[in-house]
Amino acid sequence: MQEYMMHYKGEVRTLPPDKSISHRAALIGAIAEGTTEIWNFSAGFDNQSTLGVLRACGIRVRQETVTADRGNTVRKVVIDSDGLWSFTKPEKKLMCNNSGSTMRMFSGILAAQPFESTLVGDSSLTKRPMRRIADPLRLMGAEVELSSEGTAPVVIRGTKSLEPIHYELPVPSAQVKSLVTFAALHAEGESRIIESLPSRNHTELMLGLRVECLADGRWAVVVPGRMNVPAKPFHIPGDPSAACFIIALGLLSPGSEILLRDVCLNPTRTGYLDILDEAGAEIQLENIRLTRGEKIGNILVRYSPDMHSLRIGDPAMVANVIDEIPMLAVLSACATGRFELHNAAELRAKESDRISAVTNNLGRLGFVCEEFSDGFAVTGKSREVKGKVSIESYDDHRIAMSFAIADKVLAAELDISDAEIIAVSFPNFYEIIESFAQ
Repeated sequence: MQEYMMHYKGEVRTLPPDKSISHRAALIGAIAEGTTEIWNFSAGFDNQSTLGVLRACGIRVRQETVTADRGNTVRKVVIDSDGLWSFTKPEKKLMCNNSGSTMRMFSGILAAQPFESTLVGDSSLTKRPMRRIADPLRLMGAEVELSSEGTAPVVIRGTKSLEPIHYELPVPSAQVKSLVTFAALHAEGESRIIESLPSRNHTELMLGLRVECLADGRWAVVVPGRMNVPAKPFHIPGDPSAACFIIALGLLSPGSEILLRDVCLNPTRTGYLDILDEAGAEIQLENIRLTRGEKIGNILVRYSPDMHSLRIGDPAMVANVIDEIPMLAVLSACATGRFELHNAAELRAKESDRISAVTNNLGRLGFVCEEFSDGFAVTGKSREVKGKVSIESYDDHRIAMSFAIADKVLAAELDISDAEIIAVSFPNFYEIIESFAQ
């Protein structure tokens, strides 16, 4: 049902550094005592927003371009800090731009600082829910104000006397877990953060925190209060969420064979590889090793014409692949004409309502879609679409990239609005694709 124009062969050595780990490395460096060196830091707009708010609060941050292994040029960030309370009152509102990670996780640190601060964002970020960050911080003793809709701007009046907390996450969220962790590091006593479904665990690994498996099958992150965080170096691996788009391109394009090097293979981030493997995708993992607790390796992907459609509904799996769902849906639709998703209402609160965004755009491409409150189904194709088709990015980098891949493998020519939003997480997206197109 697809008309392919070309195939893709080669290696990807310059996959974007992992966004999630880059955010956390910068925030940890800002509360650590000493000088933190972060190698291969992300150049994406979101991660640069994190560095921007740190600078605005008095943290000494500098960036430089250096030559690393195999002659690759990478970004090195150096952060100097005196520890937990090294921040100064910002002179103006803290602009997070499109980065929900910046706004949510930095709020945990600001809650412990003895001054008032205000976090703001762009038009997309100011629509995203923030009550989930205000609730635990208020329980710990910080004053947090939101808009009447429960969104940004986020006004925080912090205190050095935060109370420890026993907090059960109402929904799986690594960002909320991390913001509570950052606040709890400053608290006067031990805190415990409970989650029923595992979310990405980079913060716990990077801080060396204890994680307990409870009798009822849940997990508890144990955070000692007033914890001294020593400065240490970080090396950021390739982003598995970015890798998903290149993997999809390889799976869909006849004759393709692509090797992605040095990708983060943390099990809380790679559920989509398990889903694709079960669906018959030709994917191999190679040269797997541990670096500072993070699993890293290479991913080899080949064209896979016999894949069957994807169905995602297990809540634990949904939590693991939440960022990759737009690409998985487009991949499955292009390969088989079908896709099904349930238990993913969280997708409606991302940079866009990703459920509506994906179904609306697939509908423009002739796919038959049924939308649910917590997911959607693609049940076939009602018509073949050729010529130019307008696709709406909804100012969402993952929507834009998902349909940019569709543009490479469908007969229609897709005109994607505001495609430059891709630079939020994957500045060299088109450059990489063009480098191994044949």
